[in-house]
Amino acid sequence: MKGFFNKVLWIDLPERTFHAEDMDDDTLQKTLGGKGLATRLLLERNPEGVDPLAPENLVILALGPVSDTRIFGSSRYGLFTKSPQTRLFSESYSGGHVSEHMSRCGYDAFVLNGRSDEPVYLDISDQGVTFHDAQHLWGRDTYETEDTVKDELGIPKCGILSIGPAGENKVTFAVVENNYWRSAGRTGVGAVLGAKNVKALAFHGEQQREMAGPDSLDAFVKKVMAAGKGNKGVEAYRNFGTPMMVGLTNSLGAFPTRYWHEGTLEGWEHLSAERMQDQLKPSPKACSRCFMACGKLSKVQDGRHTGLTIEGPEYETIYSFGGLCLIRDLREIAYLNDVCDRLGVDTISAGNLCAFAMEASEMGKISEKVPYGDPDVVALLLQDIANARGLGAVLCKGIRHAAREWGMEDIAIHVKGLEPAGYDPRGLKGMGLAYATSPRGACHLRTTFYKAEVTGMLDGKSIEEQVKIFLDFEDRLVLHDMLIVCRFYRDLYPWEELSRIVSVTTGLDLDQEALRKMTSSVVDATRMFNLREGLSAADDCLPERFFKEPVGEHKETLDRAVFENSLKEYYRQRNWSVEGVPLS
Repeated sequence: MKGFFNKVLWIDLPERTFHAEDMDDDTLQKTLGGKGLATRLLLERNPEGVDPLAPENLVILALGPVSDTRIFGSSRYGLFTKSPQTRLFSESYSGGHVSEHMSRCGYDAFVLNGRSDEPVYLDISDQGVTFHDAQHLWGRDTYETEDTVKDELGIPKCGILSIGPAGENKVTFAVVENNYWRSAGRTGVGAVLGAKNVKALAFHGEQQREMAGPDSLDAFVKKVMAAGKGNKGVEAYRNFGTPMMVGLTNSLGAFPTRYWHEGTLEGWEHLSAERMQDQLKPSPKACSRCFMACGKLSKVQDGRHTGLTIEGPEYETIYSFGGLCLIRDLREIAYLNDVCDRLGVDTISAGNLCAFAMEASEMGKISEKVPYGDPDVVALLLQDIANARGLGAVLCKGIRHAAREWGMEDIAIHVKGLEPAGYDPRGLKGMGLAYATSPRGACHLRTTFYKAEVTGMLDGKSIEEQVKIFLDFEDRLVLHDMLIVCRFYRDLYPWEELSRIVSVTTGLDLDQEALRKMTSSVVDATRMFNLREGLSAADDCLPERFFKEPVGEHKETLDRAVFENSLKEYYRQRNWSVEGVPLS
């Protein structure tokens, strides 16, 4: 079938061997690569009940049929495993400039199995795999690792993934970095690589995917480019990036503040996209094959971090360190962003856990003084987390562990062990269902359902109608993750455009109904993986504080009956039993 190499590369780390496994057209037609293929591999090949940090837990890097093509938003890859943070399905995606190099190796997916006896980095190409000693890289940050691997290989055009000290020390929310500032790894893929003694992976090659309709693809690309010109959403991302959400969520009482006690930050203007223009002078920075350029290459203009250059900070980093930790200075948040990227930790979880420590300190649950609003304390705490020492030895194991250790399980905010993103469901009600049903825990990206609520799509709708819209969002974004394309193109890629993408790349003629049948099967397969690993319907819940503790000007809480009825309706429309088990 067009659009695929029909091959998966299996890498045995302890034996330092590798082999290609052929993939039949039928499998690829049903999964479309990406998340679909990775989910099937995890279900079929990952040992049931495996410890996430055991050698037998597989790490899968997957691509889709759009990888290394001219399709806008296609410069992404996916990482899949069993999460050490949630002990459930783990998926993370990253952009930048790596996926085309991965694709040119000539495989649709790469699978890492076992554990290397010594630290290693892998040179993966269309000629095979070379195993390099990485003892000298152990302990180095992600920037240094990326630079050193590139210098040692002497290959200017390659894509490099690396972990930092957090991954080496198996911090449960350690990430994988590429292009310095691009991160994949909510739910801790970096820790799984660290447990396998894999410090970095480099990709390069000369292989090209064969497109089903190259002329049609060119026409499609031109059409999308024309649609993007003058598009208000595109202009907003290009001009302001995700920090534009700071003002919006504060206006809705949905900006999580002071460890989820408030929905609006006093002085939020200091963290706004407009203030970022002054203090960091950001310029648009795009991934390969993207005209949206949502990334912001920023340079601190004054203060003690003058000259610091990063890509970011993104909205989620601003909310977690700014809102939750009460740090009202974008220059300090940029610095903490840089610390996290170098150490290789997820900024959402890290910010949540630092704020949780502040709350614990204020409540007298710990003897250490961790005051709100102090960036220096946070910077030191991040170092302790990455090196599993002091308070960090507790926090590095995740929110559930820390809550149990400190007797704060009624205070901790998470779903299935994963902290929510910067959209408080007491202010944006639909996000409650999104957090509860996401297979990887409290995730905003599986549906981006804040979009539907903010734009008024849910106004006046019944629960049944709202859930129907929710499923449309979820299914469409699952298809994004199968192909793999950036979800920031969601407005430019409605169902008919996604159908066109599938056609010009693979040759498959699939309408919306056929595509949704495929995406539903992937949702079901992901659910079956989680059920196999111990999930139950009781885990599709939200923290009690969302139902009992009001926030915002209007003292909003979530209505428990509405949430529970929405969840039941979600199960019904998904064709799941009342226990949350797929029936087909």
